[in-house]
Amino acid sequence: MLCSKLRLPAMLALLAGFACGPSDAIGADSIAEKIRSGATVIDVRSTQEFASGGFTGALNIPVQELEDRLAEVGPRDKPIVLYCASGVRSERARLILLSAGFKEVYNAGGLRNMPQL
Repeated sequence: MLCSKLRLPAMLALLAGFACGPSDAIGADSIAEKIRSGATVIDVRSTQEFASGGFTGALNIPVQELEDRLAEVGPRDKPIVLYCASGVRSERARLILLSAGFKEVYNAGGLRNMPQL
């Protein structure tokens, strides 16, 4: 399993992200443009959280299931926008996807940060 091999490095990178902010931090306007241009939007919250409301058109893949569901994410060269409730799980998901070879992955943070399109 990919995460079992990368658990410590991923956790260290995640902790570094808390101290310095996400390394791919982009603004709401840039996130909106990525989505308008066809980026895949993935909600990495639990299925229960997703059922209570989410971004229209988002795919729900809980972060703890992401590694086993990589085939559902789509092509590795297509932009991906991730979000959760606060940005913590979406940062973890970003690291998983980058480790799996996805090229353009963005952490939009929490659902409240998602643009109104």
